[in-house]
Amino acid sequence: MTLIAAVLVGLIALLHVYILVLEMFLWTTPRAMKAFGTTPDLAAQTRVMAGNQGLYNGFLAAGLIWGLITGSAAIQLFFLACVAVAGLYGAATANRRILFIQTVPAALAILAVLLAR
Repeated sequence: MTLIAAVLVGLIALLHVYILVLEMFLWTTPRAMKAFGTTPDLAAQTRVMAGNQGLYNGFLAAGLIWGLITGSAAIQLFFLACVAVAGLYGAATANRRILFIQTVPAALAILAVLLAR
């Protein structure tokens, strides 16, 4: 179960690195606009805000990677909980898909980390 937990935490960290790249560096590209459902005008107007969001996603990824490197279940659980809560908020305010992209995987990883202890 420890390996499954580590793989899940690692995949969620990679997802947040990908989101960081989309939001910080690719926000005005067709790929990011499709992923986030924006138009060229909206993407241009919100580029700075998206970069800030990307930075926060990078912090989530960094925390998850830190938890993996140290082997600390507490660190992993804290950052997984942050991902889950962010996903709940995003699903409630922006797009319900976020529930399945962020919250459900984070909840599964939380379960795996708890079972691996």
